[in-house]
Amino acid sequence: MNAIVITQPGEPDVLQLQERPVPVILPNEVLIRVAAAGINRPDVSQRKGHYPPPPGASPDIPGLEIAGTIVEIGENCTQWKTGDQVCALVSGGGYAEYCAVPEGQCLPLPDHLSFAEAASLPETFFTVWSNVFDRGKLLPGESLLVHGGTSGIGVAAIQLAKAWGAVVYATAGSDEKCAFCEKLGADNAINYKTEKFKEVIKQITHGKGVNVVLDMIGGDYTPDNLEVLAPDGRLVMINFMKGNEATIKLSLVMQKRLIITGSTLRPRDAAFKSAIAQQLKQIVWPWFASGKIKPVVYKTFPLKDAADAHRLMESSTHIGKIVLVVE
Repeated sequence: MNAIVITQPGEPDVLQLQERPVPVILPNEVLIRVAAAGINRPDVSQRKGHYPPPPGASPDIPGLEIAGTIVEIGENCTQWKTGDQVCALVSGGGYAEYCAVPEGQCLPLPDHLSFAEAASLPETFFTVWSNVFDRGKLLPGESLLVHGGTSGIGVAAIQLAKAWGAVVYATAGSDEKCAFCEKLGADNAINYKTEKFKEVIKQITHGKGVNVVLDMIGGDYTPDNLEVLAPDGRLVMINFMKGNEATIKLSLVMQKRLIITGSTLRPRDAAFKSAIAQQLKQIVWPWFASGKIKPVVYKTFPLKDAADAHRLMESSTHIGKIVLVVE
């Protein structure tokens, strides 16, 4: 099969199209003929040598989400049959013509979605569900602040939280991006390049603050995130693009009874990811059919042009997801 391989840590051009053997599936896995693969920030980190794959994952083929057709079934699998069209969360190996996946991490292709649209869903929807709803315990009627509102994570978080019945605020880096967040469902979007989100949130919530903050920025955003949380608020960390360290006021955590939590999804086992898949299938997947939520694909690239796709990802000019299409 053809696959995109990280030939060495470095810039996008280290991503090269090479021939690799088709994966051999384990008894609990299915083999998917990949039609499309989503691109995510962790792929960029892995390419640079900063995010090694977990044991058992492809060591040099990136890609955490795919969509395609099941062509082979492991002997212990009971949920799927050959010919089923699915999207799936994977631990690596998605930038390829074939990918082996634990059967529980697959979800049916939502009605009326293309393979490219479906491939844009798993990594961000699994991540948001696990962190905003399971760890952050966002309730209907509560409020959520999403940083990076036009990123793949942001697009998923805004839509899921609104469909859940929450009030949603978002930050983004331009007026155009803020307008898109509001069109997608955010109640207010804040241009972090011209406004300080801490001041705006305090103003529009009349000093009450928000119940949950979903943050992928870290660094010096952290103390302001704690400032804008309401009493009993939850800060959920999923990345630290502005730095791994922060100085915070512990007294603020105590006075407002705050919870600081976070997670990384990729190293978790198949049982954990399969449980999230079942929640998504039961609660979220019907929202695609009803039109409550939708995929947002900014641009697609042929598999061979993965380097160009990574360059676009790193430019941060996109709104929504970038997807590789396997021809």
